[in-house]
Amino acid sequence: MLLNIYKKLLNFFGKQNWWPAESRYEVVVGAILTQNTSWKNVEKAIQNLKSYDLLDEYKILDVEEEKLKELIKPAGFYNIKAKRLKNITFFIVNNYGNTEKLAKSKEDLTVLRNKLLAVKGVGKETADTILLYALDRLSFVVDSYTKRLFNRLGVINSDDYDTIKYIFESSLPKDLELYKEYHALIVEHCKTFCRKKPNCKECFLKDICVRKCL
Repeated sequence: MLLNIYKKLLNFFGKQNWWPAESRYEVVVGAILTQNTSWKNVEKAIQNLKSYDLLDEYKILDVEEEKLKELIKPAGFYNIKAKRLKNITFFIVNNYGNTEKLAKSKEDLTVLRNKLLAVKGVGKETADTILLYALDRLSFVVDSYTKRLFNRLGVINSDDYDTIKYIFESSLPKDLELYKEYHALIVEHCKTFCRKKPNCKECFLKDICVRKCL
């Protein structure tokens, strides 16, 4: 069922080619900045960092926190996000040197995920985003869109992150590109059709949806 839905989404929307970034570390930065805000706002903040040539682990650690706050302000919650950005960057530098070296690590996925979750400000969605899109690890990302869509479809009857993650990972082929595309397609579908106030009439999944709101 989950694979069938993936194929329907892919056929309709096409490949999304996530995550838009020029480096692995930029993905990490984006994963922190996108918490509780839109990607358009994140793009503005990342462009600010690029304009000061700060998209580098060591430069982020060296820059004054007040300056960092100013640059990432478009992403919102800049006081806490500046701290979180420094926290995750310190973790990477202190343990691996940089994000490229971290990506080459053969560390067990579960061990690495638990280490990321131990970093202050890194929750499950952020950790899985970093693992999947920055480090090319098979760790499915669950977000509010995933919960909304698949509960409405009747495929899942849970709001628990780990339960939903397990269902996806145990049901899908262990394919990195599929994981990446599926999450991106879910986001696109929920922005286009399965909104908070859903556009069921136009939705191409309406025939398999248990929520009859036409």
